[in-house]
Amino acid sequence: MKKGVVIVGAGPAGLAIAACLNVLSIPNIHLEKEDCYAHLWKKKAYDRLSLHLAKEFCALPHMPHADSTPTYIPKNQFVEYLDEYVVRFNVNPIFNVSVECAMYDECSKSWSVKTRNLATGEENEYKAQFLVVATGENAQGIIPDIPGLKSFDGDVIHSSRYSNSGMEIAYDLTNFGAKTSISIRSPFHVMTKGFIRLGMTLVQYLPLKLVDKILIALNCIYYGNLSRYGILRPEIGPLALKALKGRSAVIDVGTVNKIKSGEIQVVKEPVMVNGNQVTFKDGETHHFDGIVFATGYRSTAKNWLKDDKGWLLNEDGLPREKFPNHWKGKNGLYCVGLSKRGLFGIAKDAEITAQDIAKTLSTERLNG
Repeated sequence: MKKGVVIVGAGPAGLAIAACLNVLSIPNIHLEKEDCYAHLWKKKAYDRLSLHLAKEFCALPHMPHADSTPTYIPKNQFVEYLDEYVVRFNVNPIFNVSVECAMYDECSKSWSVKTRNLATGEENEYKAQFLVVATGENAQGIIPDIPGLKSFDGDVIHSSRYSNSGMEIAYDLTNFGAKTSISIRSPFHVMTKGFIRLGMTLVQYLPLKLVDKILIALNCIYYGNLSRYGILRPEIGPLALKALKGRSAVIDVGTVNKIKSGEIQVVKEPVMVNGNQVTFKDGETHHFDGIVFATGYRSTAKNWLKDDKGWLLNEDGLPREKFPNHWKGKNGLYCVGLSKRGLFGIAKDAEITAQDIAKTLSTERLNG
């Protein structure tokens, strides 16, 4: 079966590129391994979740949020937005389809995408001139290899089961009466939603370094010196750190006040586990009933993308080239939503990818 474009993944990134292609009347086939689109949003995101960025930075292409939409959109309302988006742009993913292998065929100048239906076991093959990787940055949770971890008697889970940050999980646990500790392994910025919105607005008019100085000054006034509580600030400003390494500031939902009050204890990096005892980098040992790893994610695209040769993605399944040149590889290969810039980055990736595919097809038609 041959289509103009094969899209792998039906999260917000996959929906965005499918919509952009449909607007341009470019044929595409859309594959998703889960049983619905936006699986993380529909089935894993906790009910209290709302978008951390203001709505003006969270719209998908061709469909801005309504004026009546709250500034920070609640999960359920964002899911409704995605439902409307899918209908409006006639996005039709094929569900329960696992991509097993994707390779480029030099003879036919097309991508061969081999799949397996997770419900029936049926195997299939799709051929297309273009291939878009839209499987997301958070496809698989990373659990670090801590000596003795397998001996831990309690529950060991990754924060991907909750789709929120470690700071938020710690906050929720204390609200339900759990004695909670949080391990802080490296410096990070703590910001409010309002500070991030201000920064993303100002950076459109002012130099990034100046905006970072403003945000850090506001942070110091609002939170005071957090280093006394074990929270160290990176040397690079929050927006510069995001642009350079894709590391976002942690949005505070009330966790900092619980740390200041002693409800949440800050501990160092864990270095060894022995049963229910965890030893930390400073030599302290504590007893725990459960461990939640909020230790990041990795893309799984390299598991099935066999013929990239590192032109588009590195070994971690993320773009090899720095933003803004990250989205395009060779032989009609693209990625959408892997720039670590959230929904705003997804929208930009989808628009420029669809435009580039349309330009290629138009050039081919003109050249006969």
